[in-house]
Amino acid sequence: MKVAQAVSLLEGQFFTGEGKAEYEVASACGADLMSDVMAFVKDKVLLLTGLVNPQVIRTAELLDIHAVIFVRGKIPGRDMIEMAEESDIILAGTKLPMFISCGKLYEAGLKTGGTRDI
Repeated sequence: MKVAQAVSLLEGQFFTGEGKAEYEVASACGADLMSDVMAFVKDKVLLLTGLVNPQVIRTAELLDIHAVIFVRGKIPGRDMIEMAEESDIILAGTKLPMFISCGKLYEAGLKTGGTRDI
């Protein structure tokens, strides 16, 4: 699935990186604890989180995550947007809660972002 499709499916909006919205993701990971993301993430993953702080961008950089969608109407600050732009990370947001967002993406064909099925 392309990031643009995921954002559209979640009735979301881009904060930065819309020009790279054709990036293909194969799975999704929904977490507010970045330690969980680090433990279970795969390649070509879309990260969904309600955590809005620079640690999200640092974790995405470390794990080669190219797209993050903030849930529950969270909006990143200008500093986070600038960090994401410098690292070529797409940032988007949706007003939907985490559970609904993950469910919609799963129903549309994205699978777990974990290294093993849970």
